[in-house]
Amino acid sequence: MDILGMAMLDYINGNYSEDIITETSISEKDVLSIPYLFRDYHEMPLIEKKALDLSYGKVLDVGCGAGSHSLYLQEKRNLEVKAIDISRGAIETCIKRGVKNVVDQDFFNIKNEKFDTILLLMNGLGICQTLAGIDALFKQLKNLLTIDGQVLLDSSDLIYMFDQEEDGSILLEAGQGYYGELQFRTYYKDAVGEPFDWLYLDFNTLQRAASYNGFSCEMVQAGEHYDYLAKLMLDN
Repeated sequence: MDILGMAMLDYINGNYSEDIITETSISEKDVLSIPYLFRDYHEMPLIEKKALDLSYGKVLDVGCGAGSHSLYLQEKRNLEVKAIDISRGAIETCIKRGVKNVVDQDFFNIKNEKFDTILLLMNGLGICQTLAGIDALFKQLKNLLTIDGQVLLDSSDLIYMFDQEEDGSILLEAGQGYYGELQFRTYYKDAVGEPFDWLYLDFNTLQRAASYNGFSCEMVQAGEHYDYLAKLMLDN
């Protein structure tokens, strides 16, 4: 069920009455504001502004949602942008908002295209779902990047959500994998979405994975609460 798509279409069609509720395997229910998905540049957090300022060339906006990043880049930066999402509702929303090139497409299925900037914003790294899936992500990034291309992504270190020992180690339940692997569920009005896996990655683990897969990894901007913006480039 396309919870995000349903909510965004309601909003853009003037039927906004309530927000999305999210719940994860390590946290209680929280509110995802639908108007926030339609924010303009001045309403974005510093990390997102920095990513948009650094974007250049032909851009791939992965998980474009309501298209706020793509719209800014095409209208204010005059960049060529391809926006993709697997939410049909997101695609319809982007079309209604004026995104010029938006496609219902899975990132891992893109072939025979090259991009100078690939954006994985709003914890977009989560599309690899688990830590075990990160090598597949890097493989596809390598397929899609130009020689001097860049990947701009943000994520969060969820270490703060766990109890820590004096030596800095964290307490996990028996059999639990990497602490940034979560399961999400979303609720909207009377609809309940299917649970899905999502990954949040601390910067040191990202840096090690990048090096292993032939990428450099630089922290560009630290956020206000354990989040960060990173830039990846191919090691040439």
